[in-house]
Amino acid sequence: MALGMETKKAMKHVSFPGRLVMVGFGSIGQGSLPLILRHIDIKPEQIVVITAAEAGRAVAERYGVRFIVEQLTRENYQAVLKPLLGRGDFLLNLSVDVSSVALIALAQAQGALYLDTCIEPWPGGYTDPSLTPSERSNYALRESALALKRPGERQPTAVITHGANPGLVSHFVKEALLNIARDTGSDVSKPQSRAEWAALARALGVKVIHIAERDTQVAPVAKRPGEFVNTWSIEGFVSEGSQPAELGWGTHEKHLPADAARHDFGCDAAIYLQRPGAATRVRTWTPLEGPFHGFLITHNEAISIADYYTIRNGVGALYRPTVHYAYHPCDDAVLSLHEFAGKNYALQSGVRLMMDEITTGIDELGVLLMGHSRGAYWYGSQLSIEQARALVPYNNATSLQVTAAVLAGMVWAIENPDAGVVEPDELDHERILAIAGPYLGDMVGAYSDWTPLAERETLFAETLDRDCPWQFLNFRVV
Repeated sequence: MALGMETKKAMKHVSFPGRLVMVGFGSIGQGSLPLILRHIDIKPEQIVVITAAEAGRAVAERYGVRFIVEQLTRENYQAVLKPLLGRGDFLLNLSVDVSSVALIALAQAQGALYLDTCIEPWPGGYTDPSLTPSERSNYALRESALALKRPGERQPTAVITHGANPGLVSHFVKEALLNIARDTGSDVSKPQSRAEWAALARALGVKVIHIAERDTQVAPVAKRPGEFVNTWSIEGFVSEGSQPAELGWGTHEKHLPADAARHDFGCDAAIYLQRPGAATRVRTWTPLEGPFHGFLITHNEAISIADYYTIRNGVGALYRPTVHYAYHPCDDAVLSLHEFAGKNYALQSGVRLMMDEITTGIDELGVLLMGHSRGAYWYGSQLSIEQARALVPYNNATSLQVTAAVLAGMVWAIENPDAGVVEPDELDHERILAIAGPYLGDMVGAYSDWTPLAERETLFAETLDRDCPWQFLNFRVV
């Protein structure tokens, strides 16, 4: 490895004198620990891991980190965490089935910093039949987390949803906007506020933003019948795929889907479909893969980005892009999803997280901005398994894009300890990308003349809007 990369890897971005409590220690927890110790001036004895399973104990012990097996519940989380967490400490939540809102509130009350990669409910929160689909949505979870904001007050910083996506992709959007502005001859300086970023997106004519991701990592051991295989949290992916598909809903849209519904509370920046994300596909594009069909899996960034770039006039929205995830996981995960759906969304008896057995492949993760004068522009990370292994232990290409964002978000929180509850869109994207960038492989920007109408088959009677290619009607696979 080049000396320049080694120097970047060894850089201590910030010093942290407090205690770090890591809740959850699956693939992301295990992959984050070496990055934290490498780039934050913190000693292993300052760190404690609390997790529901024995998995990961050997990794924690290798680094000299205290390891506690304890499933956090509604009944015990305060008793377990309060003795470990005080003013100036850090609660890093990388768990599943533990309420993010409960942990944020606890961290705030204890005077501790906080970061998570998604907003999780308590077990059953995604499927509680006493709640409406709207009340079980990521939209609702986001609203419950944002309700903890205290405008005008100084609060300990709580960075919510700062993984790869949600998280890193919000910073990709800002960099992409600046690149498009530069390449189209727009005389624009870096926006300094939410209103200025939204004004830039509107001025450029951005109508649609896809979080467009293609994972090509493969292993010699093929998926077996009755097994769910994935390159990241299977529990997290299954939960997301089982929820209704959600997307930020743009002001240019003319055709509300027949199976769509709006929320009757909150920011009104998104809709949801009466159909699970694992059964909803959309057309999209990335530079290496070209056109492909991705799953419209619900993700927080589809809502937060759409909301952040909304321009309102006091009556309604003047401008908002349509935003959603368009995800093609590794091929074995696609087979797993197909089998999972065929069993009426009952998880297979066997699960396998692909890590050491991966032999080749990349995770191509970026944002595809469409509708501007150059057509479509993708900006993001092309990270191979070989690059990931050379950079950080206990990671594959997918997890490293997440763990690099965890590190960057933690550094930002330590540097800005009184920011209160903040989303990725509110952070300094240049600072985040400077920290995470060395771990993202090749950062690529590419223009394309692709549209969802390109080379569209006419063998079937499709309802299309050829006057505006950027309608969701055209992207959706029916």
